[in-house]
Amino acid sequence: MEIKKTGVLLINLGTPDSPKTSDVRSYLFQFLNDKRVIDLPFLLRKFLVNFVIVPFRAPGSAKEYKKLWDEETGSPLRHYSELLSNKLQKNLGEKYHVHLAMRYKNPSITNVMEDMKLLNYERIIVLPLFPQYASASSGSAIEAVMDEIKKWWVIPELVIAGPFFDHPDYINAVVAKGIQHDVNDYDHVLFSYHGLPNRHLDKVYPSGPCSHHNCEDSITEDNYFCYKAECYETTRQIAKRMGIPKDKYTVCFQSRLDKDWVEPFSDKAIVQLAKEGKKRLLMFSPAFTADCLETIVEIGEGYQELFVEHGGEKIQLVESLNDSDEWVECLKNIIWKF
Repeated sequence: MEIKKTGVLLINLGTPDSPKTSDVRSYLFQFLNDKRVIDLPFLLRKFLVNFVIVPFRAPGSAKEYKKLWDEETGSPLRHYSELLSNKLQKNLGEKYHVHLAMRYKNPSITNVMEDMKLLNYERIIVLPLFPQYASASSGSAIEAVMDEIKKWWVIPELVIAGPFFDHPDYINAVVAKGIQHDVNDYDHVLFSYHGLPNRHLDKVYPSGPCSHHNCEDSITEDNYFCYKAECYETTRQIAKRMGIPKDKYTVCFQSRLDKDWVEPFSDKAIVQLAKEGKKRLLMFSPAFTADCLETIVEIGEGYQELFVEHGGEKIQLVESLNDSDEWVECLKNIIWKF
C-alpha cells in the first residue's frame, strides 16, 4: 500500500525564549493561564495567575533558567527536541515530513500548523512527546492542535498518537540510559515524575476518586488514562528490565505547588532516605523525554543539595532520552504503525 504524503507533528511542552525575566514571565503567563494546567474557574484563575503567581514567580524562575541556559544552544529542552526532530526525519521515509512545535512559546503550534497547512498533507500524525497521559500536557497539546485545524477549509486525515508509557521501545530507550550506571553502586533508586493535583487524577474517573482504583498496583481498563497508574506501570517495566527489586526503588512526584498533589513527594522521599542512612541514589525522570529545568536544576542541583544537607552524598541523575538512537527508533516505530 502506498504511503500517503504525511506530516508528523512532534509537540513538547515548551520553554522561554530566553532566561530574561520578561521572557520567563511571558512563558509563565501562557503556560499557567491554560485551563487544563490550572483548572480553576476563569476569573479565579486569571486573578491568581496574572496578579499573584506570575509576578512573584517570574524573577526566581528566571534565575533558575539562567543556570541551565547555554550561550550557543539555548534551552536544553528546545535544543534536544530540535536534534530529535532532525534525526527522526533522517530515519523516516521520504513520504514523512517532521515538524516540531512547543505547546507554549516557540516554535508555536499556531505557526507550525500554518506551515503544515500550506504543504497540503494527505495525512497528519500528531505525536505529543509525553509518555504518560495528563490533561495538562498531552490533553492540552491535542486541544491546541484541534483549535487550529478546525479553522482549515480542507482537513486531512488526522491521527493522534496516544500515550506510550508501556511501549516496549520507549522502555528500551529508558533502560539504555539507565544501564550506563551500575545499579549495584547505589543504595536506592528513585523514579521521579512530574506532579499533578489530585483533582486532575480524580477527573479521569466517572465516579469515585483515583485512590479507589489501585493505581499503584496495576493498569486496568478503568485506570488506563490515569497519569499516576501509567507512571507506576512505566516504573514496573523499567525495574523488571533492569532487575531492580521492588524493595530497592521508590516512585515519587516532583515540582508540586501545594500539599494536595499526588504523593509521595520526591523531596520528602529524598530526605527520608538520607535519614535512613542511604548515601548514594540513582534517579530516573521517565516523564521528561528531554532534559530541562526539572531534571538539570531541580533534581541535579536542588535535590542534590537537599540530600547532602540531610546526610546523603550523591544523587546520580539518569540522563533523559534527549536525541538518543533508541528514542528515535521508538518514535519511528510508533509513527510507522499508523
